[in-house]
Amino acid sequence: MNEPVITQAMIDAYDEYTHLTLDRRRFMETLTALAGSAAAAAAIAPMLAANSAKAEMIAETDQRIEGEDITYPGGDGEMKGYLVRPANASGKLPAVIVIHENRGLNPHIRDVARRMALEGFVALAPDFLSPDGGTPNDEDKAREMIGALDAAATNENAVATVTFLQGHEASTGNVGAIGFCWGGGVVNRLAVNSPDLKAGVAYYGAQPKAEDVPRIKAAMLLHYAGLDERINAGIEDYRKALTANGKDATIHVYDGVNHAFNNDTSAARYNKAAADLAWSRTVEFLKAKLA
Repeated sequence: MNEPVITQAMIDAYDEYTHLTLDRRRFMETLTALAGSAAAAAAIAPMLAANSAKAEMIAETDQRIEGEDITYPGGDGEMKGYLVRPANASGKLPAVIVIHENRGLNPHIRDVARRMALEGFVALAPDFLSPDGGTPNDEDKAREMIGALDAAATNENAVATVTFLQGHEASTGNVGAIGFCWGGGVVNRLAVNSPDLKAGVAYYGAQPKAEDVPRIKAAMLLHYAGLDERINAGIEDYRKALTANGKDATIHVYDGVNHAFNNDTSAARYNKAAADLAWSRTVEFLKAKLA
């Protein structure tokens, strides 16, 4: 049997479903029309979605790291998160917050936190659905819950995470943040709201309001996907505001790749070349800014 052909229109329909409508029935109807049959749509849908079974680049049991699920003080209540650090670190290390997509704290993001720890950081992946009991296994439910979050409360929880890591026994006190999709937007808002954040890396994240940009103190590294028209519509206004206010910011647009190009659990949208280049730039940036 031949591999199903995935078109840009199918990827665009999936992006609309997961970020705007959350209407799975309508998405499957659209996908069926694009694929030519319900059977073809049923085969293609899992390739567009993320496969948590493929989430591990670094095993939880890897002897080079120490990971644990923790609770810590949020803005107003308790936050849960996954804290990882190198196993044999001598001395304190800079800290990095790893902020999840609109699927919540899932196996993929936990794996990204482990990757970050192997680069020499104390990495904390918060669960921003902690106020609602934590991330559910059902991704559609997680998206609904994230869509219902109070933005101000989420911002407060992000700022509280910076404060927690500043004072953590394993941390130098220098804190950065990296976020993907929904989490990229959180990183941009965290930079606005936390003067203590030293560095922010936003992957295809919604931009803050131009009038809020003067409040940013962190150095910023911004990764965008060339085919991501929805998010990219805000790039130029953000660029102009960053430049006008003399901010330390670098913008990279990766041509020919889709939103979520870094997520290696999504076969249709992952782009290894772009992901590897963005990751190398991210690590170099965080090491320089958090030193």
